[in-house]
Amino acid sequence: MVGEILTVKDFSEDVDLSCDVCIVGSGAGGAVLAAGLVARGLSVVLLEAGGYHTQADFDLQESTAFPMLYQDRGTRATADLGITILQGRSVGGSTTVNWTTCYRTPERILDHWQTHHGVEGLDSETLKPHFEAVEARLNIHEWPSALVNNNNGALKRGCESLGFEHGLIHRNTRGCANSGYCGFGCPVNGKQAMHVTFIPDAVQGGLRVFANCRADRFETQGNKVVAVHASVMEEDRDRPTGLSVVIRPKLAVSSGGAINGPALLLRSGLDDHGRVGKRTFLHPVVVVVGEYEEAINAFYGAPQSVASHQFVDRGPDRVGYFIEAAPLHPMMAATAYPGLGEDMAKYMARLPHFAPFIGLSVDGLMLGDDGGTVSLRPDGRIRLDYAVKPHLVEAMQHAHMSLAKLQFAAGAKRASTVHRQPVILDSVADLGKLLACPYGALEHTIFSAHQMGGCSMGPDPETSVVNAQLRHHRVENLYVVDGSVLPTALGVNPSETIYGLAHWACDHIAAAV
Repeated sequence: MVGEILTVKDFSEDVDLSCDVCIVGSGAGGAVLAAGLVARGLSVVLLEAGGYHTQADFDLQESTAFPMLYQDRGTRATADLGITILQGRSVGGSTTVNWTTCYRTPERILDHWQTHHGVEGLDSETLKPHFEAVEARLNIHEWPSALVNNNNGALKRGCESLGFEHGLIHRNTRGCANSGYCGFGCPVNGKQAMHVTFIPDAVQGGLRVFANCRADRFETQGNKVVAVHASVMEEDRDRPTGLSVVIRPKLAVSSGGAINGPALLLRSGLDDHGRVGKRTFLHPVVVVVGEYEEAINAFYGAPQSVASHQFVDRGPDRVGYFIEAAPLHPMMAATAYPGLGEDMAKYMARLPHFAPFIGLSVDGLMLGDDGGTVSLRPDGRIRLDYAVKPHLVEAMQHAHMSLAKLQFAAGAKRASTVHRQPVILDSVADLGKLLACPYGALEHTIFSAHQMGGCSMGPDPETSVVNAQLRHHRVENLYVVDGSVLPTALGVNPSETIYGLAHWACDHIAAAV
């Protein structure tokens, strides 16, 4: 039986139906799980708050993409506005807008989870066949060195000059046009995102996708979910139409991501031990921009193809970070830069000559680093608090030093931070300036494209939300399958970890129906 994808235009009355499994969220976790469960003969309904958009909708314009494809129209941020949150909101979730960087879960992270968080049964050998399966379906492969763009090429050159560990990145692409506009949706379906891979696979097997349907709460009776209540949302505005959807499943799954997922559980009253939303991690990102004599054109070519993990492990008393390049398109460049007027005009005129290098802090590994907290405001809206504490300040300053060194080693004539008053470095002799400038929330641009935690897995309900099988500790037919279950940040881009976990979870979740 072939399924269907319905959007707000297809709803003319309230919906009330039953199925084996209802999954909330269509990103890396929900889509892979849906395909696996359908393949095992189960009837599955998938709810997605965002719209359903395909290659015809992707016009490569930031002004189109951010309102259409991102949470809060691209304006999601921490409560103090100190950290900008880039997170997808459409059928396919963040896989529709990510930069295709794929890594298996590092073995040291799996070991840390076992040693410090009691997570049993997840090791590299257990996950290996599941990584191999998703790598085959998504065509995850090392990006050819011949196709590395100037931005990533500069990073590679800097690493080679300084002797930093580095390597080529694996990307989930097939027929990639190497355009560089991954963050706005791929117009050639070269990015093997969920809306062109696992979701169509599942629809062919009978999956029903309800787009523009925001899950409001899980209704429980005793220790079971008996219904999932959702609102049909307007296409262009985050406002309910007044129509409702009620799904009555045998088993429910939260796959809404590390911010919306915990919020859904909180709205449902499923926070028995006060752990939902706690230990939320962001890989907080800082930037140093190099200016080169030659044109870099960081808005063209695969956004990320080279990375360095030289500083990912700085010991138990320091926060590590990893280094990548980032694309630089006009709107994002303008919003990140603090200048105005003539200063902004001069900055934007030099845009083709800029190469941004980024340092991503690995939060949650150091003792006492509990990340942030997702909660609900009095009116029900989501709140994310994330304090930039001294250990992160130190990591960000260290990252700025390393990124600036890389820029000059790669041949930059100038390097600058994006502080409120940008720190301009004309040579390595100026690095000392970075020791004297302020660091922390609202002192300089910080952003996150990787949200993890908030529904951590572990054996103890006092310290975690789901067990090592991803089942809620109390509600026996509720599972969480997304990045929120990660007990710490990863130190690598999280998409493949979530793909692999979802693929691994298919068997035992199907058996529980």
